[in-house]
Amino acid sequence: MQQEESKAVRGRGRPARPPEEAREAAVQAATWLLLHEGYAATTMEAVARHAGMAKKSLYQYAANREELVALVVRGWTDGFLPAMAHDAAAPGEVLPLLKEILQAMAARVLTADAVGLFRLLCTEFPARADLLAMYQRNGIERGTALLAEWLGRQAARGHVSVGNAPELAGLLLAMVIAEPLRQMALGLLAPVPAWDAGPRIDAALRLLGGSSFSAAGASALRGG
Repeated sequence: MQQEESKAVRGRGRPARPPEEAREAAVQAATWLLLHEGYAATTMEAVARHAGMAKKSLYQYAANREELVALVVRGWTDGFLPAMAHDAAAPGEVLPLLKEILQAMAARVLTADAVGLFRLLCTEFPARADLLAMYQRNGIERGTALLAEWLGRQAARGHVSVGNAPELAGLLLAMVIAEPLRQMALGLLAPVPAWDAGPRIDAALRLLGGSSFSAAGASALRGG
């Protein structure tokens, strides 16, 4: 019995946490430190202490703080995946599903924490270039690629006519995400959930009807 109990206890007598829970604790700690203490204070030691775990345990999830930031940003883009798992069964389902996807994306990357990280990346600090590269790769590029892949799947199923899926995905995200994010970073808009992305998403989708995107059976991509 004592042997079984000892296995359920880790360093300093704290109950062992499942790996996913420990990883999430590390991500939350890194996010808090970045936004409240700054990049310089977001050391591996500080993150481990704030997350309530041993430093060697933290290294199971990231080799350094740049990788921790990548985990933070990748966690936001991972949140898009459930909405993107659904494919349209008919042309009429494409735009409603696309609206759900864009709403899911806005709900993850236009929060106060996401806006705070974007604002931090707009300042000068050591290793900013490395951090920007992590942000670009795990956030902007990954989000665009995931949306483009979903659009391509709907085209392959014959439900839509899409010319350049990555280009269209980038334009959609520029309208729905990038511009509101800029305004939020400047303090001109409140982050989600105070700000409702719905009307802007609806406006962006209305533009698709006559330009880069058409339902199956309609005219092909103009100028494509």
